Amino acid sequence: MRLTKYGHACVRLESGDQVLVIDPGVYSDPACLSGATAVLVTHEHADHVDAAALAAHPDVTVYTHPALAPSLGAVPVEVGDSFTAAGFAVRVVGGRHAEIIDGLPGCANVGYIVDGVYHPGDSLFVPAEPVDTLLVPASGPWVKLGEVITFAREVRPARAFPIHDVNLSEIGQSQFDEWLDETAGTAYARIPLGASADLA
Repeated sequence: MRLTKYGHACVRLESGDQVLVIDPGVYSDPACLSGATAVLVTHEHADHVDAAALAAHPDVTVYTHPALAPSLGAVPVEVGDSFTAAGFAVRVVGGRHAEIIDGLPGCANVGYIVDGVYHPGDSLFVPAEPVDTLLVPASGPWVKLGEVITFAREVRPARAFPIHDVNLSEIGQSQFDEWLDETAGTAYARIPLGASADLA
């Protein structure tokens, strides 16, 4: 399976001729959807879902939580569901967006474990099942570095790659990478924008 980073929180998974995209938002390269047959959306925020880009690909099957599904013409999925999308085994976990303050933003957020790759969206939910590859959020108003390190330690993946990092400067990315590499307790590496990693 090949994992390609397409900007911010968006990744593309490919196995043979099967293509699955997770969270193609407004900061993502629209090319991520080329040839895709399925898309998983964690929640309603524009940095995770670009409705106009999805509308330009009507043959792509979109999956998301029930509150957002009608507006995207998507298949609703809920926490605890297991299904197959573009040939990949998917399990839905999590449920809520991480709090910033005063209960906000207070919206649904579902994470996806796709053949061992965990994309949590805007959440630090620790799933019960084993995770081979963790896509770890690097920045945002709802997260801080210490929480991310604890999250990675608790998930205990074989490897981790950063996502959700459009708000970080080059220096900020470097500092984040140093901390995760030294303290997260897993094999950590950054996938450059548009580059790929081959997962066993």
